[in-house]
Amino acid sequence: MAVRAAVLPAIGSPLEITGIDLPDPGPGQVRVRLAAAGVCHSDLSLSDGTMRVPVPAVLGHEGAGTVVAVGEGVGHVSPGDGVVLNWAPSCGACHACSLGEVWLCANALSGAADVYARTTEGTDLHPGLNVAAFAEETVVSASCVLPVPDGVPLTDAALLGCAVLTGYGAVHHSARVRAGETVAVFGVGGVGLSALQAARIAGASKIVAVDVSAEKEELARAAGATDYVVASDTTAREIRGLTGKQGVDVAVECAGRAVSIRAAWDSTRRGGRTTVVGIGGKDQQVTFNALEIFHWGRTLSGCVYGNSDPAQDLPVLAEHIRAGRLDLSALVTERISLDGIPAAFENMLAGKGGRALVVF
Repeated sequence: MAVRAAVLPAIGSPLEITGIDLPDPGPGQVRVRLAAAGVCHSDLSLSDGTMRVPVPAVLGHEGAGTVVAVGEGVGHVSPGDGVVLNWAPSCGACHACSLGEVWLCANALSGAADVYARTTEGTDLHPGLNVAAFAEETVVSASCVLPVPDGVPLTDAALLGCAVLTGYGAVHHSARVRAGETVAVFGVGGVGLSALQAARIAGASKIVAVDVSAEKEELARAAGATDYVVASDTTAREIRGLTGKQGVDVAVECAGRAVSIRAAWDSTRRGGRTTVVGIGGKDQQVTFNALEIFHWGRTLSGCVYGNSDPAQDLPVLAEHIRAGRLDLSALVTERISLDGIPAAFENMLAGKGGRALVVF
């Protein structure tokens, strides 16, 4: 049956909204009718070649919907169930999984190279980051779906698939923010807004939001920021001025740009922690000298998917949502149709807004 989808025909090409033909789910597969899909900066990075993806492909990796049909051997979900798409399922058998570091699973993206559908003209299509959520329906491995927790609206649940798991996990799993600590979050997009809420939930005493756009201050403060800094050459100095000249205990960088990674590092106090969540290109070179690494005693760490285990973390996030501590709707600055995705990409390039949500 043909459905509409946003297809990336080649790296660097504009997305094309067109019809695709989906097969029935095979053994171990699930067909999902999408309720909503978030437009993430990683989708933009896939489209421009910053991250590699087999093409042509249907992008979109942050989504939720309703199970339409299941293939042989699928038992944990049934038709009619609401599910969150998990774009990075762990295999449970590789070295990282054996260490409990499922977010580093060596086989998490093995399905992205498969042909999962075809255009109505017969061209093979790959599922961008496994799940191909920029489509009215998709067919995925059963390992890529998790039941939507009770009390979480299906449309809002799409955000759990990437932005919230990543931002929350960066604060709680990677940076391990403790009550009373000071935090700076660089980049006020969907992930950054999630990190701001997570810092508030953790009990941070001061939360500084940093972004190139002054227009995002209201969004940031609604998410939990106590202070707002418009990014400039003096960002680190301004943040030290807000923290008794010490710098923050934790800086979380969500933009993936060399200049903001360096600013996050410079904004962190001696002995503090800098966590990099943003995905930058290979041309984004960050330099440090040997003496400053010794002198400042800071920890610089990468963070993949919030160092999260979705199966373990979704119930925790759901409890925060039900208790009113985590507001998913506050992350969404625009609700769009499938046809609005190209414009949402342009807004991300221009640094506008938080999370655009495709509502089907």
